Amino acid sequence: MNWNMETVYQVSAGLGGAVLLLQMLLLLFAGGADDFEGGDVDADHDDGSVGLLSIRAIASFLAFFGLTGWYGVVEDWSSTLTVFAAFGAGTGMMFLVAWLMAQLRKLYSEGNLKSENAVGKSAVVYLKVPGAYSGLGKITVTLQGRTAEYQAQTAGPEIATGKMVKVIRRASNDVFDIEVTK
Repeated sequence: MNWNMETVYQVSAGLGGAVLLLQMLLLLFAGGADDFEGGDVDADHDDGSVGLLSIRAIASFLAFFGLTGWYGVVEDWSSTLTVFAAFGAGTGMMFLVAWLMAQLRKLYSEGNLKSENAVGKSAVVYLKVPGAYSGLGKITVTLQGRTAEYQAQTAGPEIATGKMVKVIRRASNDVFDIEVTK
């Protein structure tokens, strides 16, 4: 086979496009393409790196390098201009895809509430709280943009339903000491 630059661009575009198409098909029909992302250098790290060596980024480079180079050959651009344009388009797309994947990873959220974040927050008594640590009542408090319900106790007198209170400390995993706000 006679390898000229047009063939190199076509093979590059074909390989990159095939990998991207395969990933899209896996995402649509196999429930995700994460298993096919084996080349991702920063897969489990949230250190702000952009994952330039991921399969998606490299496939994007190949596809756009090939397409731009092939277009340059067909339009009869000079060899130097074609190579620089192809390399620029491929590199630009590689950075764009890596940046987009990094932005998607930032959207990941466990959704777990951290009950220790309730300390110092205002809450509303949901079920009356018996006084002098003689029993448990319930409070509702807004944490991480969600309303959560926890058991509460107080050293002071009984606190009626609907009263505003302040969470002063965590007594155990889901039990908090509270006091009436003034």
